[in-house]
Formats: sequence, C-alpha cells, structure tokens
Amino acid sequence: MIPANFEYHRAGSVDEALSLLATHDGNAKVLSGGHSLIPALKLRLNQPAALVDIARIAALRYIRQDGNHIAIGAASTHKDIATSALLAQHLSMMPQAAGMIGDPQVRNVGTIGGSIAHADPAADWPGVLLAADAEIVLQSASGKRSLAAQDFFLGFFTTALAEGELVTEIRIPIPAAGTKSTYQKFSQPASRFAIVGCAAVVQVSNGTCSHVRVAFNGVSDSCFRDGNVEKALEGKAATAENIAAAAAQAAQGVSILSDHYAAEDYRTHLAQVFAKRALSAVAG
Repeated sequence: MIPANFEYHRAGSVDEALSLLATHDGNAKVLSGGHSLIPALKLRLNQPAALVDIARIAALRYIRQDGNHIAIGAASTHKDIATSALLAQHLSMMPQAAGMIGDPQVRNVGTIGGSIAHADPAADWPGVLLAADAEIVLQSASGKRSLAAQDFFLGFFTTALAEGELVTEIRIPIPAAGTKSTYQKFSQPASRFAIVGCAAVVQVSNGTCSHVRVAFNGVSDSCFRDGNVEKALEGKAATAENIAAAAAQAAQGVSILSDHYAAEDYRTHLAQVFAKRALSAVAG
C-alpha cells in the first residue's frame, strides 16, 4: 500500500526536531532507521501529519564513556554498537545482541533509539537494556528527564515516551570487576526477531553469584526482568546445579505469547533452555 500524505522534515539538530514535534502537537512521528515505522505507514496503521527525520543529527550518534557510565546516542546504529570496542570491553552482550539483529542492511541503518521507542515485544534491545540496568534519557521542548528501563517499557508496543518527547540517549552503568554479560536468542529465521531472547548479567566473586540480572524478550507481550530466576541464583555458588535450578524458574507466572512460531508451552521451554545457556555463559 501507499502511505497517506504527510509533511517531511529533516531536522538538523535536536532542538529543531523538538520544535517540529511541538509544532505538530502529537501528530508527528520521528523517523530514524525507519524499519518499524515505514511498514506501519504503508499499511496506514500510522497516518501522521508529519515525519521528523533525525537520522542525520550527528549529535545523537555516539558511544562514549561518561564517568562510570557508557552513553549511547539514540541515533547510533546497530552496526555502531556491534563494532564498539568500548562496549565489547565492559558489556559484551551489547555488541553480541547488535550482531544478531536482522541482516547487514538492517544493522547499517536501524538505530537503538528507534527500536526501543517502538518497543516491539520481540525486539532485542528492550530485554538487553533491562538486564543492563540502563536509563533512557528523554527530551522535549520543555526539558529532559531520565527513566530506568523498567519504567520506560510499559507493555505491548507501549512506552513512557510522552507526546513531543524524543529518546536522545541510553546510559548504562559500567559493571563492576568480575561481571560478565551475554545475550542468547532463538530467532525467527526470516526476520531474525526473537521467539525467545534472554539477556543475563552476573558478577561472580569467590565463586558466589551476585548482581544477577536476567531479562527476556519475545516471551510475553512486553520485555521483563525475571525476578524468580534472579532470586534463585543471587548469593548462590556458581555451580551447574544452581544454574540449572535457577533456569528452571524462567517465565513462571508470566502471560506467555502463543502464535504460529511457538505455542505457549514451547516458548516456556525455550525460556528455560535459553536462561540456562545464558547463565552458564556468565556464571558457569
């Protein structure tokens, strides 16, 4: 199908983008990589009066250390993240996850900011950012605010992003020494979206697990941290038996998706399998 008519604006700066969003008073969409938005426009699921293109705002494309955090500009592409030496050094699940997204064409153009703003339950970044204890920086014409990732992702394709706001930055605390991270995914072969994705972060000191973070995407109608798995391993010895016992708690008490890719019981099984793989990689 052909999209409905809209105005196109290529913003040259963050301030210009925010001004354009404010001018259109909730009837504009932000365009970056466009992999999620353009299909929705063609199907006329979205019919905004205007598109505000932020893809060429250089001030939104960076990966750098800022004190004890790593700051990632919202217009950073998946390829930027996949090839970041800084992220590979401190939080290897970020380049790992980025390298699993789509194909080279998607990774070259798609952005982390666009992905999290869209909040597809099968997308990779939401679960990874939950496990990373990330903060999402939002900016509007009236100012900035920061939200923990767990407060940003609210549900099925739903976030805390308000009208006129733009995701400008993702901030991730640099993990303590002895911390490992990984992202494990069972993907749909054509789209590479996650049928089940599991991100895990664990610090192991003197053989004991702490700061356990386990998050899923693709399992339910929104990404989530799995408190049952985390509690089962927190403070426990990093043994194969403890890892298996913790992984067996995965996706319990959660509303599980069931579709033509995977029925509910199969998805639950996959969640437990991939939780075990992820935990074994970081704590085994």
